[in-house]
Amino acid sequence: MINKKPTLEKLSPSFGSSILVKQHLVKVDKYNAFWHFHPELELVYINKGQGKTHIGTHLSYFNNSQLILIGSNLPHNGFTDRLTANGTETTVQFKSNFLGNDFVDIPEMSLIVSLFDRAKKGIRFNVETKKIIGPKIERLLDYEGFDRVLKFLEILNYLAKTDDYIILNADGFAFEAEPQDSGKIGLIYKHVNRNFQNHISLDEIADKVSMTVPAFCRYFKRITGKTFTKLVNEYRVVHATKLLNESQMSISDVCFECGFNNFSHFNKQFNEITGKSASQYRKEIKHIIQ
Repeated sequence: MINKKPTLEKLSPSFGSSILVKQHLVKVDKYNAFWHFHPELELVYINKGQGKTHIGTHLSYFNNSQLILIGSNLPHNGFTDRLTANGTETTVQFKSNFLGNDFVDIPEMSLIVSLFDRAKKGIRFNVETKKIIGPKIERLLDYEGFDRVLKFLEILNYLAKTDDYIILNADGFAFEAEPQDSGKIGLIYKHVNRNFQNHISLDEIADKVSMTVPAFCRYFKRITGKTFTKLVNEYRVVHATKLLNESQMSISDVCFECGFNNFSHFNKQFNEITGKSASQYRKEIKHIIQ
């Protein structure tokens, strides 16, 4: 079992409501995003934006739009680095029993209960579902009270029935929060997020969390299931996919811009993490219309 120690975030729906709907219309500060979890599930729809998807041990880059369902107590980071023209990020946060404990036990709710169970590993829905459900999520803000609940149930029912999705942590993910460790992982991720384009020594990162290097290495491997070096390489490769997607930089320039100082090492890491070469990735991305 993999353990992570993120920060508990307490959410409060508005008075008289069992679900919390929020919409961001302005630029989100990626450096202030923090590693957190909450007992509520979270449905996130970004219609025009770019950023990192960091949920459990899954790390990837997205461009344009995404629709994600994050399960109860599944650790995640902030998403959007940048909202583009007319871009919005709409989130719906709710408890699995927001309609009462008995309601989730009725036969008609069985598919939705299964959806909530799958969401414990994080679910990203694909293009067709995004097109249909994204606007419905945004329109939840136009409804109140009972009407909002009915519209939200329609959304959940659709998501429960579709097979147009991927599981983000297919190899399993679980954690057990301990208050004394709640800020440590967040501090590590924030430092990597700010400095991955430069060399980060083990001495430097261990000092950040007041540990010796051997103790830090054991601690980090125990709670993330990977080495610190692997995490840094993942951040660099995710940034490389962003540059290959958005810029006309040569692959060699992308390599060095991401913090790799050896082209063959960059190619090896890119292939291991994405399953394809950087040149193949760039060719494929030209044919994808999101």
